[in-house]
Amino acid sequence: MQFSVMILGAGSATPAVNRYPSAQLLTFENECYLIDCGEGTQYRLLEHKIRPSRLRGVFISHLHGDHYFGLIGLLSSFNLGGRTEELFLIGPRGLDDIITMHFKYSHTPLHFPIQFTATDTELSYQVFENHYFTVTTIPLDHRIPCAGYLFKEKPLKRKLIKEKLSDDMPHEYLRKLKDGEDVIDEAGNVLYKCLDFTTPAPPPRSYAYCSDTRYLESIPEVIYGADLLYHEATFRDELAVQAFERYHSTATQAGIIAAKSNVKKLLIGHFSSRYKEFSGFLEDAQSVFPATEIAEEGKTFFIEHS
Repeated sequence: MQFSVMILGAGSATPAVNRYPSAQLLTFENECYLIDCGEGTQYRLLEHKIRPSRLRGVFISHLHGDHYFGLIGLLSSFNLGGRTEELFLIGPRGLDDIITMHFKYSHTPLHFPIQFTATDTELSYQVFENHYFTVTTIPLDHRIPCAGYLFKEKPLKRKLIKEKLSDDMPHEYLRKLKDGEDVIDEAGNVLYKCLDFTTPAPPPRSYAYCSDTRYLESIPEVIYGADLLYHEATFRDELAVQAFERYHSTATQAGIIAAKSNVKKLLIGHFSSRYKEFSGFLEDAQSVFPATEIAEEGKTFFIEHS
């Protein structure tokens, strides 16, 4: 099953030419979810030929505009397009008030249901679940309440060794074997041993999204072992004091978090608009965590089974 993240925007709060505010498209199998929704996100979706109707839900990290100003426009377009399917919306308390107030004063009744879940940004807990994955919040340290998200694939079933199976084996036997159970007859005799007819399932994949935050020692215990981590890196080391004062991180600090979290790969973004090129950010992060890449806008990162 496909598990991927497309970077729609990885810029910071101040606009810059050819950069876009925070937004990512997470795809699992045929379902799509937005992670943050900065200004113009729906245009980025159109640019990459992503049908908005495929979106099942939106996860908002916090209520600074560069992370959610595109949401009202997206919801309005859903409405104009005749959407009737329910949309899951997860984000900080107050986001529902913002949406309600906007559509109230624009006299725009929504024709599709929104299931809103407010996040407690002080705790790490499961906030969403579907057939494929669970989502756990990652408490972050920003100027206003802010939480990242850990998307973790549900455990997969064991794989059948097809060449060992007979064509007439009952479906119920196959289900039991895939679930890790031996097939036993009414007398208690083992007919088919799970370990003889299946191989272990690959370990579940995971993606951690850490939005705006100071360097925070508690992050690794929540995301430890993630396959892919996105961590903001607004400043380089020479502005570490400013990063702390503005509740942001440096690229080096993002690398330290990745190393302590034992993740497989790190993506860095949310660079301050004062920087015109990003090679220095990459050097800083790779000095402590070599498996680092720039969260290049328009690029899709696939999370494969190890």
